[in-house]
Amino acid sequence: MKEASQIFNSGNLKLEGVLHLPRVDGKKLPGVVLCHPHPLYGGNMDNNVVVAVSRALSEREFVALRFNFRGVGLSEGSYDDGKGEQEDLRGALEYLAGCPEAEPGRLGVMGYSFGGMVALGAAKSCELAKALAGVSPVVTPGLIEGLNKPAYFICGTDDQVTSVNLLVREAEKTTPPGQVEIVPGVDHFWTGHEKEMAGKVAAFFERTL
Repeated sequence: MKEASQIFNSGNLKLEGVLHLPRVDGKKLPGVVLCHPHPLYGGNMDNNVVVAVSRALSEREFVALRFNFRGVGLSEGSYDDGKGEQEDLRGALEYLAGCPEAEPGRLGVMGYSFGGMVALGAAKSCELAKALAGVSPVVTPGLIEGLNKPAYFICGTDDQVTSVNLLVREAEKTTPPGQVEIVPGVDHFWTGHEKEMAGKVAAFFERTL
């Protein structure tokens, strides 16, 4: 597996990312863009959950792009309360679709925590995103409603941020109904459970892309 630093555009901003490339030559591969947790609480593309999922995807012959939202790390701009961050995600998807290693018709989105909220908000109207996974996503009533592509959500029973009951109710409003998996004894941060979680997320994308 190769990890390569990238710079791409989100509107008039330049964002930084890391592309995870499997050691497969000569064919285009499905790809996934990964969104990190809340920037104002230290979230960035080097988060344990985001890196674990990126590497699990690469091991399964996916191209994975993790990136920093505006105002994080070397990415230009400033925090925009989730609105501009949706534009950042669309820019990342367009960039990944143009990568020679990726098949543009087989792209998905994964978001963790705040990144899950951004991914859900953007995926409903973004044709490039064919499937969506949320790891402990921040969900508000009505956010998921109208999503008409395969969706998978995973969180722990001890999550301090994501409401498991609300997530289950909201996932039923997608078409088809989103799959929700609740992992016993895991909190919002997934410390020590990254590999198990990442494998489940990667398996979802294997089934759907």
